[in-house]
Amino acid sequence: MFRLTQIVRNLFIRIQGLFGVLFQSVSNFFGNFFGFFGNLFGFNSSGYFLESDQQQQVIKQASAKEQIETNQDNTPKISATTRRRSNAKVDDYFLNMARDVKKN
Repeated sequence: MFRLTQIVRNLFIRIQGLFGVLFQSVSNFFGNFFGFFGNLFGFNSSGYFLESDQQQQVIKQASAKEQIETNQDNTPKISATTRRRSNAKVDDYFLNMARDVKKN
């Protein structure tokens, strides 16, 4: 069953790659088409989607005024100096099973 799913996955990956190569020219056409109109209407300038410097300064001033208060955790931290004992019954069970397997 695992081999079948691997074959199907590889088939879909190859089909996706084939469509990527075949439709790359169509994608380039639409990219150039919309890129032309984007340049025509001025959407290519780097500051179009960015905020102006004045807005950035206002945001920085507002964030500087608001001090973030940190609450200190006053609960004492307990360090465990003694090592917790493992479950001896479970360990013995697995050790005995390993010995039996080794004998056989």
